[in-house]
Amino acid sequence: MLQSSNSFARLLAELQKLPGVGEKTALRLAFHLLKYPENTAALAESLGEVLSRVKFCSVCFGITEEDPCRLCSSDRDETSLCVVEEPQDLLAVERTRAFRGRYHVLQGALSPLNGVTPDRLRIAELMRRLEEGTVREVVIATNFSVEGETTALYLARQIKPLGIRVTRLAHGIPLGSDLEYVDAATVQRALEGRSEL
Repeated sequence: MLQSSNSFARLLAELQKLPGVGEKTALRLAFHLLKYPENTAALAESLGEVLSRVKFCSVCFGITEEDPCRLCSSDRDETSLCVVEEPQDLLAVERTRAFRGRYHVLQGALSPLNGVTPDRLRIAELMRRLEEGTVREVVIATNFSVEGETTALYLARQIKPLGIRVTRLAHGIPLGSDLEYVDAATVQRALEGRSEL
């Protein structure tokens, strides 16, 4: 019965394109959508609205409905720029309320094995922003993965010749962790990044 439904099969295929959604999760979501049509209609309307209204900011490349975005058009500290991989990373930093500067979203991380080279990211736009001469510190807040570390090192090499201070988010042992259960690489990084009390 459902195997002959082209629209249901298409829905399953589209749901499986979402990150972390496999065949079983797609089926569960599809049946949920069918079971609650009023929620499904609201979801479809919301998706349509997002597609028509939300875009990338032409300055920082975060998501916005206005261009430039609220963060880029505010009176935040223009001398400090936080570089993140994705728009959701910008939101994570912003939620802390600890950073008062501006942002730049790379829209990814370097991964040569996956074909993600510097020209596929917003690095050229970052360099143009830095060449304007306002920024005095770049805080690199890429993820602590192989790709994130590679991106951070690449950016540092590109930015330092401009005479701009380049810093990296601290990393180490998570709050509440027992030292005996933390992997050796994390302990090593924590030791290297230790600070005075």
